[in-house]
Amino acid sequence: MNSKALQPLRDFVQEVTRLVDKTDVEATLLQGVKPLLQTLIADDNWLPASCAQPHPQFYRQYLLHCDPLERFSVVSFVWGMGQKTPIHDHTVWGLVGVLRGAELCQSYAADDTGLMRPHGVPHRLERGDIEAVSPCIGDVHTVANAMAQEPSISIHIYGANIGAVRRHVFLPPETSAAFASLKKDFVSGYNSAWVPNLWDRS
Repeated sequence: MNSKALQPLRDFVQEVTRLVDKTDVEATLLQGVKPLLQTLIADDNWLPASCAQPHPQFYRQYLLHCDPLERFSVVSFVWGMGQKTPIHDHTVWGLVGVLRGAELCQSYAADDTGLMRPHGVPHRLERGDIEAVSPCIGDVHTVANAMAQEPSISIHIYGANIGAVRRHVFLPPETSAAFASLKKDFVSGYNSAWVPNLWDRS
């Protein structure tokens, strides 16, 4: 992909870098980054094909950029047909913007026994929709591809190097009684064999 095609992603990364240079206040960052993400997902021609490939079995998380100081990271999530996350958290702030297709999201909250149970009703995010996650405002959910016949892709920005953050998956209530632990630690890593070169203007 040529450098000109990547300009929207380059602009986004530069503007977010300026924001995190000024503040680390979560609410301010969420408010400031949201319109930048809205601009980025308004057009999907900039996303490299290698970062938009579904897998027949598993959803994919491709790294698009990580701040050198790991203050934020940008990834594309690619969902094949029928693919869904387990119940999971993030432990950092984040924004999710749907670039192609649609996603079905279900929030969860812990009950008095520590079990994660559905909180509210599932909601659908269409192309162009943005949702925030954070331990402060609600951090635990599942996400599924809402499209029956095609992949869906969303662009995520997180307040850390998300592929290196130790997070948690939670057992659903109907299976948790058989296990001693209600949650399991995980570090997601990335599925990228290649990261877009934002800085080559040759």
